[in-house]
Amino acid sequence: MRSGQNPAKSVNEVVKPQRITVAVLNYIPFLSGYYADMLNVLKTCLGSLWANTDLPYDLMVFDNGSCAEVKDYLNTQVKEGRIQYLILSEKNLGKGGAWNIMLKGAPGEIIAYTDNDCYFYPGWLSHSLEVLEAYPNVGMVTSRPFRMKDDLNSATFAWAEQTPEVSITKGWFITWEDFRDFNMSIGNSEEEVAQWYKGRPDVHVTYHGVTAQVGASHYQFLSYKSVAEEFLPFEMDRPMGQVRQLDVRMNEKGYLRLMTSEPFMKNMSNNVPDDLRHKFEAVSQMAPARHSKKRLFETRIVKGILLKVYDWIFSIYYRN
Repeated sequence: MRSGQNPAKSVNEVVKPQRITVAVLNYIPFLSGYYADMLNVLKTCLGSLWANTDLPYDLMVFDNGSCAEVKDYLNTQVKEGRIQYLILSEKNLGKGGAWNIMLKGAPGEIIAYTDNDCYFYPGWLSHSLEVLEAYPNVGMVTSRPFRMKDDLNSATFAWAEQTPEVSITKGWFITWEDFRDFNMSIGNSEEEVAQWYKGRPDVHVTYHGVTAQVGASHYQFLSYKSVAEEFLPFEMDRPMGQVRQLDVRMNEKGYLRLMTSEPFMKNMSNNVPDDLRHKFEAVSQMAPARHSKKRLFETRIVKGILLKVYDWIFSIYYRN
């Protein structure tokens, strides 16, 4: 026989999720070799989100089988109120397997997805959202401009050329410093990067007063959840190397792939860059917990006392 009534029945309302879910995919299997600085990279990534995100959001982190130290750090951020949704996978499901869960499970109408090695500058979310909402039939918006092959953007070019309200301009809009910084962070040599910079211009489109660069990337993007779900599930038999499926399939289905015309995000790769190193401690601890009252009631001493009082009252009324 039930003793008493479930206290949850007295709750008159539940918290609704924010319209935007910022979703971070994390994988740090150990803290040595290639991954030696990756916990600091993760902390800097999350710290930049806490410090520089200028619209309401919920933060979701999917951990793809990381080591104990990383999981301990993430669990601490949940307790501090900095992460709203944390999914801990026992095994590495690969990016495709993680996307199947993240893109389906994110509670927001809009998903702002990122790998764990991105640093975000102030205003990144509002500027990215402006592009997403200004253009029709958008598949994904990346929060910095870079150059990429045109074959993944044929649908965007076709739409721009066929739409009278769109103006198309070509030129070297990305500064050499920004171009060099991004392309060397993904493993290219400076000589290769310089050659590529001179070789082809950037392509901007302007629609209803909002300018964007043509292109986008699977490693960081904004998308409507309803659009992202169209491409699920992802069938990938390797942890990495097949992630362009999302880019290819969005283009094939006719969705626009766009980037902000200015850089609002930096790729860190597997080391915190020197120009961010001095910010690391400050930015990784910057955000206060969202729920200060909740933090008080969750402290070990206060929680223990209150639960004992609750149990005592319950026993008086409902236990024989």
